[in-house]
Amino acid sequence: MNLKGILTQWDFMRILRLVFGIYIGIQAVITLDLLSAVVAVFFLYQAYANTGCCGVSSCPTPINTNSNTLEKVEYEQVK
Repeated sequence: MNLKGILTQWDFMRILRLVFGIYIGIQAVITLDLLSAVVAVFFLYQAYANTGCCGVSSCPTPINTNSNTLEKVEYEQVK
């Protein structure tokens, strides 16, 4: 993975995974719990590699780039 891929495309879920990984990692060090450390490493890897349960961008949420256009909706009255 290149540096540009790591430093760009930070969305809410990627930041959330990073925060969870750091928080769980700190808790794993404090409590000396190996299972928590494994979970923390898992979340940190997901944040680093920008992966999720679906893999690398296999089911991303679409980014709305055209928010200024409005579509005219035609309604049909049902009796």
